[in-house]
Amino acid sequence: MALPVLSSSGVKFRRVLAHFPQELSLAFAYGSGVFQQAGASAGHGENNMLDFVFAVDDSVTWHMMNLLKNRSHYSFLKVFGPKQISSIQNYGAGIYYNTLVPCNGRMIKYGVISTDTLIDDLLHWKTLYVAGRLQKPVKILTQNENSKLQAALVSNLKSAVTAAFLMLPESFSEEDLYMQIAGLSYSGDFRMIIGEDRSKVQNIVKPNVPHFQKLYSNILQDCPQVVYKHHLGRLEASIDKSPEGQFTQLMALPRTVQQKITSLVDPPGKNRDVEEILLQVAHDPDCGFVVHQG
Repeated sequence: MALPVLSSSGVKFRRVLAHFPQELSLAFAYGSGVFQQAGASAGHGENNMLDFVFAVDDSVTWHMMNLLKNRSHYSFLKVFGPKQISSIQNYGAGIYYNTLVPCNGRMIKYGVISTDTLIDDLLHWKTLYVAGRLQKPVKILTQNENSKLQAALVSNLKSAVTAAFLMLPESFSEEDLYMQIAGLSYSGDFRMIIGEDRSKVQNIVKPNVPHFQKLYSNILQDCPQVVYKHHLGRLEASIDKSPEGQFTQLMALPRTVQQKITSLVDPPGKNRDVEEILLQVAHDPDCGFVVHQG
């Protein structure tokens, strides 16, 4: 199943993409410069910075070509060459950003991530930095036929639904679900506690429910817990909150979340296996909170 493409790529995005080496496994635009956010005026998005992520199979070669085309985009690090830039890219979330770049009359920033690092984050939520962005609506600009990447993109969405189900009550609305999904990547983000708008998640979801629907409809239609009330034009869900149901969902979570939950619950020195700990969490009335902490 391919990731749904949210509306046709605008001319302005294609024009930006034309400035860069075309050896991209995935390129997408995201953020308030692409999608309307609640509380922003209609013209506000036209002045916002445009944010891009470029996934590349060979970071050294891509940076080498980009330095030839767009040397001014780079900081002083350009003097060290593409190998050094690529090695710096591997730190943290595995993405290297060039920011405050003037392009076609707009200010842009773009992050470069290796395809393998992206796939790892999508499957295992190692940092959730790029995987979290791809759990929310983005504008896919180009995508090659890499089947591992295609599968990882869908897996990331399925994992987001699973995690949201664990943290939501037994019954909830469609908007509740998208609020929970959109909030996943902010759960551990200190910026949401210090200095950033606490209502950011709500501002993202409310004006973009149709985009979330398009992104998640195929996955939700395959969930036995979810019922589409077509005559009411809405989704209704009732989640199995039995220990058995929660254990199944916990076992489907990405590896990093399972490990984080394990380290939270397992006292030092016990060294029980992950399955045993997740079974314990499944019986915990505060299971959803433990998942949130993880």
